[in-house]
Amino acid sequence: MQLKELLYKVEIETVVGDTSVAINKLTFDSRTIETEDVFIAIVGDKIDGHKFIEAAINKGAIAIVCQELPTIQVEGITYILVKDTAKELAILAANYYKNPSEELKLVGITGTNGKTTISSLLYQLFTKLGYKVGLISTVNIKVGDEIYATKLTTPDAITINKYLSKMLEAGVEFCFMEVSSHGIAQFRTNGLHFTGGVFTNLSHDHLDYHPTFSAYRDVKKSFFDQLPKTAFALTNIDDKNGSLMLQNTKAKTYTYALKNNANYKAKIIESSFGGTLLRIADQEVWVKLIGSFNAYNMLAIYAVAELLGVEKLENLKYISTLTPVDGRFEYFISSNKITAIVDYAHTPDALENVLNTINDIRTKNETLFTLVGCGGDRDTTKRPLMAKIAVENSTKVILTSDNPRTENPDKIIDDMLTGITPTEEQKTLCITNRKQAIKTAASMAKEGDIILIAGKGHETYQEINGERSYFNDMDYIKEFLELNQ
Repeated sequence: MQLKELLYKVEIETVVGDTSVAINKLTFDSRTIETEDVFIAIVGDKIDGHKFIEAAINKGAIAIVCQELPTIQVEGITYILVKDTAKELAILAANYYKNPSEELKLVGITGTNGKTTISSLLYQLFTKLGYKVGLISTVNIKVGDEIYATKLTTPDAITINKYLSKMLEAGVEFCFMEVSSHGIAQFRTNGLHFTGGVFTNLSHDHLDYHPTFSAYRDVKKSFFDQLPKTAFALTNIDDKNGSLMLQNTKAKTYTYALKNNANYKAKIIESSFGGTLLRIADQEVWVKLIGSFNAYNMLAIYAVAELLGVEKLENLKYISTLTPVDGRFEYFISSNKITAIVDYAHTPDALENVLNTINDIRTKNETLFTLVGCGGDRDTTKRPLMAKIAVENSTKVILTSDNPRTENPDKIIDDMLTGITPTEEQKTLCITNRKQAIKTAASMAKEGDIILIAGKGHETYQEINGERSYFNDMDYIKEFLELNQ
């Protein structure tokens, strides 16, 4: 590919040098530069890529995309000056991989909670329907049956387009993708052609990154503002921000709800730890997921499938066979009749939803233990809220570590304790070591009791002082409950 082909639709301010040169690949990491690469100097929160321009050239870069031209320019190197390198990176990446999203039916799911469940179960549903399907999610990236690891909910633009290109080569027709607020704010989804967008809900999260809740909301809205008129925009109208998402979209709009009038409606008829009986489109369907929040998720899945052309009865038939995503209300019952639930709930709203679901189902004669922590180097304002929700909706609470990262885990627990009263503190234990906390909950629980382990869900690691070590909530709770039988 020639450099000039790469620059299609890029908002260029100045070009210094030749754009007819052949290029190898794109990168914003100078450590991965090879001969004839294009280096994009991204201005990040912590690192400014402009500092590595010289290193990139020394390693063989043939072109530099930057927001500031270096004072000394090397002969034979082409410099492309743009206003915002992060924004243009997404266009460059789409061009480099020949805009694969235009050939796929790509659906983006955004919102505070539900993104992973909806995207993963849509992947599962369309696979069952016989299609080749792609998935870009918090848990992993899937290209048909091939699975690739991922660290970000929404990967960088080069990674997204690389895997969309792989999907196209593998004959994938549909791709379902989680779209995070970070991903939108950092322009990672720019240059992608979406067939549809879904809004799940909006609640307290990521206020360590977004300055205000309204800024967080408006970033989500901008995703729908950018959808083309050929796309559909589906929103949860029961959420107070649901209608706002559709205000300026050019896409064809649809709504879903359990409470309000909407294009797609559902009603919960019966609920147990085994699943939920729903009425969708005037038909009763038993699903294996639990709780009102999952009723919304299943309704969104039904609506997306119908909007993508799946016939109603076939849609309902396969929805009834879908199995829960790892770490999302994943539960088992031990031989001594203790129910253990592992859930990714790491926001106040998600934790409250899970606890409400458990309390709706349980008899109240048993003890409900909730084990919860908060992540380090993240939004500190939600910590007291998480503790308050836990103590108000549980019999016994154990505050513990989540992923403390570079923070002192005891300090995080102290922040959580500010949300509860001295009386509530009496039913709260503080055990910093998460493995010990799980062991304690298992030893305290008796026949019929319920243990909720919240916060980490599908994660198989714990991050302490920048180092990740193996940690799996479900493995540990199973091990300790077996020891206590």
